[in-house]
Amino acid sequence: MARSSALKAVPARFAGWSVAWVAFVVAVFAWGVGFHGLGVLLHNLHETRGWSIAVISAAITTHFLGGAAIIVFLPEVHRAFGLAATTICGAAFTAAGIVGWSMAIAPWQLFIAALISGGGWAVTSGAAINAMVAPWFDRDRPKAIGLAFNGASVAGIVFPLLLVQGTASIGLQATAILVAITILLVVGSLAHFYLRKGPADLGLTADGGLPAMPRSEPAPVQRLPRSSLIRTREFQTLNAAFALALFAQVGLLSHLLTRVSPVFGASGAALVVSLTTISAVAGRTLLGWLIGDHDRRIAACGNFLVQSVGVGLICISDTPSAVLVGCALFGLGVGNVVSLPTLIAQKEFRSPDVGTVVALVVAINQAVFALAPAILGTIRDVTASYTAPFAIGIAAQIMASFIVLVGRRHRAADEG
Repeated sequence: MARSSALKAVPARFAGWSVAWVAFVVAVFAWGVGFHGLGVLLHNLHETRGWSIAVISAAITTHFLGGAAIIVFLPEVHRAFGLAATTICGAAFTAAGIVGWSMAIAPWQLFIAALISGGGWAVTSGAAINAMVAPWFDRDRPKAIGLAFNGASVAGIVFPLLLVQGTASIGLQATAILVAITILLVVGSLAHFYLRKGPADLGLTADGGLPAMPRSEPAPVQRLPRSSLIRTREFQTLNAAFALALFAQVGLLSHLLTRVSPVFGASGAALVVSLTTISAVAGRTLLGWLIGDHDRRIAACGNFLVQSVGVGLICISDTPSAVLVGCALFGLGVGNVVSLPTLIAQKEFRSPDVGTVVALVVAINQAVFALAPAILGTIRDVTASYTAPFAIGIAAQIMASFIVLVGRRHRAADEG
């Protein structure tokens, strides 16, 4: 009878999918302001205030490095303050950060704004999105993670256009204030209503199942210290592979518009960059539905190699059709480079350690890719061509494809 009553109490719609959609919305604002919006701010501040690109770029690097320092400790922050409260604070920091960027009257003030916006980015981006979704899903985690992280790609389609048009119509400061108010209202409300409870609070387990009746109280599982996790071959290969892949990806994305502008013109280049982002949504969605129980390191290897082929076409050709195909192939893997580390960690580490592993990988990767736009831009200036920077991107992606398989071979030997 008790079991029957429990069955009746289970809601018709699994609440985990509502949480995944909330994570999608959080990702839209996190990447919209904390990633894609930074390029718009750089362009506007350089054009309207005459500050050097180098100084503004240094502030953007500060944004990412400051965020990386917080992400390392995000699991502890979530345990201390709760997922909902942390996300609401992240929304407040993101809102204050974009307003601070817009109101800076001297370059040094950008670095203060960058530390604030970096704090918001840290608790609403990759590791935070995984923390929202992971407790609700096991079997369906690839689909749920794919859905949530598609918000990052949608941000790339919507936010640059929104910020550019808003700035042209009402000015940068007014646009920033409107975006800040929207973030506080939308993200704050969703976090309050959907992120305060986990599946256990509703009497559920991952994927909407009912908990089994335990014969005895299970012993608590101890989390491994960070030092032990970092020493594992699985962590080292996962981290190194995706650090290289993200270095290439973020660096190339930051220069893609400039690279394809001579081929398509300014307006056409913007559409081509949008095609890249749309391809990212398609690639992540396909992976989420098709990967199932297949080896996720092999999927990552294939993802890197497909991207390297696309970058190769962009690198060697100025033919519009070849560049379009190259952007589409590159874009197919863009979203997966962000979401695959969480899916690989789910399979290779114990459940209590997954959040720590993901936070460490995201933090280290972010510290690495923060340097990519400046490094590739400097090489572009020295060589007066994008051939060398894009060739470096290809090399990094190919190296990542080999490194990610090293961890797979190691596991296979251990299991054998």
